[in-house]
Amino acid sequence: MKGLRGVIGRVRGWRRGWHERSKLQRIDLYTRVTLCSITWFFAVSWGLLPLGETLDEGPVAMALGGAFLAANLAQSVLSNRNLTPAFDDYRGTEPFPPGRLRLPAVLQVLMTGLLVALAAVEGVKDEGLVLLVLDLPVAFAIPYVLIVPVRRFLLHSAAFSATVLGLLAAVGVPGGLLFGAVVSLAVVTLLVLTSARPSVWSLSVMWQAEEARDMQARLAVAEERLRFGRDMHDVLGRNLSVIALKSELAVELAQRQNPAAMDQMVEVQRIARASQQEVRDVVRGYREADLPTELMGAQGVLQAAGITCTVEGADGPAGIGAPAAVQAALGWVVRETATNVLRHGDPRHCWIRLARTRDAVVLEVENDGAGATRPLGGADGDDGGGSGLAGLRVRLGALGGSITAGAVGDDLFRVTATVPLTARPDTNGRLAPPPEPSAAPSVLPEER
Repeated sequence: MKGLRGVIGRVRGWRRGWHERSKLQRIDLYTRVTLCSITWFFAVSWGLLPLGETLDEGPVAMALGGAFLAANLAQSVLSNRNLTPAFDDYRGTEPFPPGRLRLPAVLQVLMTGLLVALAAVEGVKDEGLVLLVLDLPVAFAIPYVLIVPVRRFLLHSAAFSATVLGLLAAVGVPGGLLFGAVVSLAVVTLLVLTSARPSVWSLSVMWQAEEARDMQARLAVAEERLRFGRDMHDVLGRNLSVIALKSELAVELAQRQNPAAMDQMVEVQRIARASQQEVRDVVRGYREADLPTELMGAQGVLQAAGITCTVEGADGPAGIGAPAAVQAALGWVVRETATNVLRHGDPRHCWIRLARTRDAVVLEVENDGAGATRPLGGADGDDGGGSGLAGLRVRLGALGGSITAGAVGDDLFRVTATVPLTARPDTNGRLAPPPEPSAAPSVLPEER
């Protein structure tokens, strides 16, 4: 019973690890496993089945067949171990250590000698010999094709094929079997070349595209920071210069005991208070959620991250025609949900829909790739310890609105916010101040 529970737990762990990977990481793992599996498929099929003939051909043939099988298995293990460094070398992230090819090269020479010896003692005959020739270079060639140019790989494969055929001819293998060996070596060379390099090339292109999307998102963050810095400089630069000049003038007047120094300090105080108010206005404008701006910002940032974002209904009465308080509340929802789409799961598509009923505006934000994650702190009713969904609930609740979030099907997650058209700001002209959402504005994904 304990053993069965352990197996079940291990399987669940594998499944959980698979769901926690992004789509690109899954493709990467699938490619590596596939190339490793090709090596073992050949080793346990074409490399093993023909050796059954050696059991009837005496102890010498059996010893040679056993040695060939052991060398083949060792070569397969080394091939799998060298695959990751070969991947890194192909992508240009880290060069392949040349010393890792020494033992595989020795095993390849040993396997070739054992195969020729089996042919000499007639341990394997006819199609069995052709199948062994087909398996002979696979384990060594799969990582090797990734670390050398295609032309060099083809030249080395031709030289190896010529050597094998020459040795087989020297021990008396008939011409028909030699022709079959030629075909086998040509087929396996093309198979390795067309399976390994295109797969890793496609994977490299996808990783480069992913890195480019990350860079675009970082550039968007940097651009927004520069914009905010320019706004602050424009607001404070002139006023601080005036304050500095008037302060120096006030000091000089005070040293001369001139009563005008008091007037200059009063002016400094006035300018300082005006600057303080201007800074508040800039920060308030930066922090307040404007629905059209938030929709544009969310769409831009998501697309920069490689996520297709479709916005529906923003130009209709549900968007530009809604009251200011409703637009501000829904702007916070767009900001928070867009940030969480970037943070959770591995989405590739996001849909933002605005609709207006008779007495309310409804906003839906839906994304795929949710997997096992729970954006916005979890499903409806379960904040999962986060404050994103809780903050939005308080903010919308102050206006008589509501918000729900939960999975839709196996791979979709939807957030639905409803705000009544009768929503009004408080007496100060602002929305009721709820707890701040856990995430930064959608135009600053790196600040999450």
